[in-house]
Order: sequence, then C-alpha cells, then structure tokens
Amino acid sequence: MQSRLRVQGHPIQPMLVTFPLGLFVSATVFDLIDVLGGPAFLGEVGYWTGVAALVAAALTAVAGMVDLWDVPGDRTRRTAIAFNLVNTVMAAMFLLTCLVRSQSPQRGASAAILITELVALAVGGVGVHLGARLMHEFDTGRAEAGTLDALAGSTIEIVRPRP
Repeated sequence: MQSRLRVQGHPIQPMLVTFPLGLFVSATVFDLIDVLGGPAFLGEVGYWTGVAALVAAALTAVAGMVDLWDVPGDRTRRTAIAFNLVNTVMAAMFLLTCLVRSQSPQRGASAAILITELVALAVGGVGVHLGARLMHEFDTGRAEAGTLDALAGSTIEIVRPRP
C-alpha cells in the first residue's frame, strides 16, 4: 500500500505526526515548569504551544484521512483507524485544556491541567506504538534497508580528498 500524499516518494503523514507530538510535549514541559513555580510567562508559552500543536494535529489528521482512504480492509485498516482515533483523543484532551485556559487572563497552567496533559501524552504514546506498527505493515514487501536491493535506483558518489 502506498500513501497518496508523498514528497519525493516518502509519505507525508508520518512526517507531519512529529510536529503535533513534539509541540504537545513542549507545551507540557512549559506547563510543568509553570506549575512548579517557574516564571509565569511559561504558562502562556505552554498555552500557545498547545494551540500550535492543535493546528498541526488538524493538518496531520487531514493527511491521515486521505491515506486511510486506500488502506485495505484488513488488520492494517483496523490499525490505521485505531491510530487516527487515539491521536484524535489526545488532541481532544489538549483542546479541552486550551479551552479551559482561554478563559483565564494569564492562561497559566494548574495541576489539573498538567495531569490532563500527562494523560493525553500517555494516550499519544499508544498512538506512537500504533504508528510504528503501521509503518512496519506499510513497508512489508519493500526492500529491507540493510540489503543491496535497497540501493537499487540510488546513486553513490565517491569523493576523493584533495591533496
């Protein structure tokens, strides 16, 4: 199975997934520092990082839905649906925290918000596992990276050092 959305032969959705995950983790770290008594502005930085993560998650979800269109109706499809649902649950939990914080003038984090974000990241960890399983299933039938077949069609340039 090939992804419909590709850049130079590489599927886009696995690349996009790293942005919301990294931003969600960053938002949680900023909020942790804020809750532990760090500078107050870090709470607002955590809030806006969470908002940026939600935008990235929406774009990633669109790419995931396009790719889901062509997934065969077997175990791979069930894994892909579970992957998208788990990531949606994680994003929904962060959306909830952002909505709660948007009512506050400082947009700082609280212990309850931090706990919600940590649970959301745990849910995201399940998504990472499912995503790894999907990549393994999608790559079945392709040349293994360590074999000579993987080099077919690629060029190797030998550069000699200048004296």
